[in-house]
Amino acid sequence: MPKRYKIQFPALGTKNMQQDEVYFFLQEAGDKHKLRFHDYHELYKRPGLYEQLFYDRLKCQSPQKVADILRCAAAQQNRIFTELRVLDFGAGNGMMGEALKTHGVSRLVGVDIIDEARQATERDRPGMYDAYYVADFCNLDSELRDDIASWSLDCLTTVAALGFGDIPPRAFIEAFNIIQSQGWVAFNIKETFLDSSDNSGFSRMMRQLIFSEFLDLYHLERYCHRHSMEGTPLYYFAIAGRKNADITADFVREFG
Repeated sequence: MPKRYKIQFPALGTKNMQQDEVYFFLQEAGDKHKLRFHDYHELYKRPGLYEQLFYDRLKCQSPQKVADILRCAAAQQNRIFTELRVLDFGAGNGMMGEALKTHGVSRLVGVDIIDEARQATERDRPGMYDAYYVADFCNLDSELRDDIASWSLDCLTTVAALGFGDIPPRAFIEAFNIIQSQGWVAFNIKETFLDSSDNSGFSRMMRQLIFSEFLDLYHLERYCHRHSMEGTPLYYFAIAGRKNADITADFVREFG
C-alpha cells in the first residue's frame, strides 16, 4: 500500500500566483513544510508524493495524453510504435516513461537535470528506462552528447516541463537536434504560451517552431492538463509532429 501524505492547500487559494509559484503544505513527522509545486527535488525524495499531489488530487493526465497523440501521429505514417527509440526529456520520476511503456517502445532513454529524479525513478519504477542520464543540456559536453546519440534515438517526448524555467528553450533545441531526422516529437505546453499576446522570447520561439520548416505538425489538441487547487481546469496544448531537420543556430539567436 503506497504511503499517504497529509497535504494542505493554502486557505487563500492560488488565483494571484503564477503557475510556477504555487505551493502547498506538507504535514510530516509533526512539522509543517511549505513546498512549491516545482520543488521537484523535495517531491521526488518522498515516495508517492508527486503522484498523490498531481495525479490523485489534481487529476493530471498529460503523460497519457501525449503518449496517445504520439501514437496517433505515428500511425498516420504507418510507423510501428513499438520500434520507436525514445528520448524522454525532463523524465522526472518516470510517469511519461510508464505511459510510453503501456503502448510499448523499443528503447527508452530518460534525461533530467536533477539526480533526485533519477533516484526516484530507480526506486519507484526500476527497469523502466534502458538508460537514465542526469545532464544539463544547456552545457552538454561532447562526450556525453555522443553517448546519448549512440542510442540512435528517433523520438523525443517532453511532458509538463517546457516553460516556467524548468527546461530552457536552448536545452529543448539541443534535445531536438539529437534525435534523427524524420524522427517523431511530442510534447505539451500551457495554452497561454501559444497566445499571440505573449511576446516573451520563449513563447515566440515555440509558436515559430511548431509551424517552422524544422517540424511537420501532425497533431495539435487543446485539453485539460490538470486542475488547479480551486478545481479550475488548466488547459494545455498537446503537440506531435515529425522532425525535418536540426534547428539552426540562426533560429536560436533570433529568440535569444
